[in-house]
Amino acid sequence: MARLVLKFGGTSVGDIERIKNVARKVKQEVDAGHQVAVVVSAMSGVTNQLVDYCRSISKLHDAREYDAVVASGEQVTSGLLAIALQDLGIPARSWQGWQIPIITDDTHAKARIQRIDTTEVAKRMDETGEVAVVAGFQGVSERARIATLGRGGSDTSAVALAAALNAERCDIYTDVDGVYTTDPRIVSKARKIPRITYEEMLEMASQGAKVLQTRSVEMAMKHRVRVQVLSTFEQAPGSDYPGTLVVDEDEIVEQELVSGIAYSRDEAKVTLVGVEDRPGVAARIFGPLTDAAINVDMIVQNVSEDGKTTDMTFTVGKADLDRTVQVLEKAKGELNFRRLISDANVSKVSVIGVGMRSHAGVAQRMFKALADRGINIQVISTSEIKVSVLVAEEYTELALRALHTAYGLDAA
Repeated sequence: MARLVLKFGGTSVGDIERIKNVARKVKQEVDAGHQVAVVVSAMSGVTNQLVDYCRSISKLHDAREYDAVVASGEQVTSGLLAIALQDLGIPARSWQGWQIPIITDDTHAKARIQRIDTTEVAKRMDETGEVAVVAGFQGVSERARIATLGRGGSDTSAVALAAALNAERCDIYTDVDGVYTTDPRIVSKARKIPRITYEEMLEMASQGAKVLQTRSVEMAMKHRVRVQVLSTFEQAPGSDYPGTLVVDEDEIVEQELVSGIAYSRDEAKVTLVGVEDRPGVAARIFGPLTDAAINVDMIVQNVSEDGKTTDMTFTVGKADLDRTVQVLEKAKGELNFRRLISDANVSKVSVIGVGMRSHAGVAQRMFKALADRGINIQVISTSEIKVSVLVAEEYTELALRALHTAYGLDAA
């Protein structure tokens, strides 16, 4: 008998029939002798509607009241699933974030979990086999206000609950049957990855893969929670139908040179031309952006021949481009740059794999594959297990196909 946490996303609980399907899946795991806790998202489209309600009343709404509104979607789903399970003869009850409780900080709309008290949930699981149906995406702040974890936060809720319950595994049910080497909608030869390391999955998620939320992978890696990504719409439950396991590197016997290729169209490039090249220039540029809560990703600095000026290029999220330009233009007098150039028609493409640590030539293969297709590289950044490049957006799909073939990832 294992203790499992199952998480079902918005498409998995999109209507009453799908909620009943989820209940049948949970019953299969219970019938197999497992102790089960379930974390659910709001029904697909509900959270977007609730967000729109808030924005239609006030664009500068109170974040605490925003959380009170948008957290209600998960409350509905958890109650409906508990009813569906009871109808199948499974003891179950719904739990809201404040009832468990899941304690968060006071950063509303993007709160972070501080601790979870699973005493009562675990007791009921042990004594009566009751299934806990937990509303994802939410907790309660130290000041006793409902707080939400940000979009995709139900993944984080599930992994955190699995860690607190010492669960054997956290199964993330979604509309895909695992993590693929790249987006199968673009590359038809993409294949499912049986096992992937926490580090690789973290890079995949942060570089644009939409399967898991980045914070959930960070938490899984910190607490060594084994996570499985699989499809809600397969007939067999997760214990019988393997998706992709996200595990510690020690659990993977033979590591691929490159495990996957991720991409993000949510990028914009900014270049400051003719910035004075003197100590502290980077701090003066990025300080105001930090104050405005704008995240900067790839950074390249080119020094002029005379050594007196430099061009600074970096990327920000596409949604932050207008604010970035506004902040920098306002600080132009202090930064003393000649002109600002922005470009929203770019994409970031990344090759990822722990095998890079012990193999040379990974970046060169990437550059050659892109050059052979006539794709110009605008910016390059690297880490121990990742190489990312910025290319013109219209070359995104061509780049993915070229790199997928170059690294031998095409399905046989």
